[in-house]
Amino acid sequence: VQLQASGGGLVQAGDSLRLSCAASGRPFSAYAVAWFRQISGKEREFVAAISRSGRASHYPDSVKGRFIVSRDNYKNTVSLEMNSLKPEDTAVYYCAADQFQGSTYYSPDGREYHYWGQGTQVTVSS
Repeated sequence: VQLQASGGGLVQAGDSLRLSCAASGRPFSAYAVAWFRQISGKEREFVAAISRSGRASHYPDSVKGRFIVSRDNYKNTVSLEMNSLKPEDTAVYYCAADQFQGSTYYSPDGREYHYWGQGTQVTVSS
């Protein structure tokens, strides 16, 4: 599956931004999808994940209550709605996908994902 992330930009603290991840190549519904972010020189950070059906999602405490992940398997897209943005949310954001096994639909370890989109820069000014 090929992934393409988009929607990044420059916003002010408190603003909202919506990222999109478009998939092609294989049945999208077979893949769980996650978002990660990375600041240059720092480790990649898990941001959100959504199950294959879209009925389950998971967030780390750093974004819980502010970020919402959703998917449309008919349009082969996953979205990340980011609200109440903070300067510390500034990073390059990536979407990633993998099939996983059984009921597992995410891992906070990016090495568990085989498919990645290119990053999209999000900059939040104070």
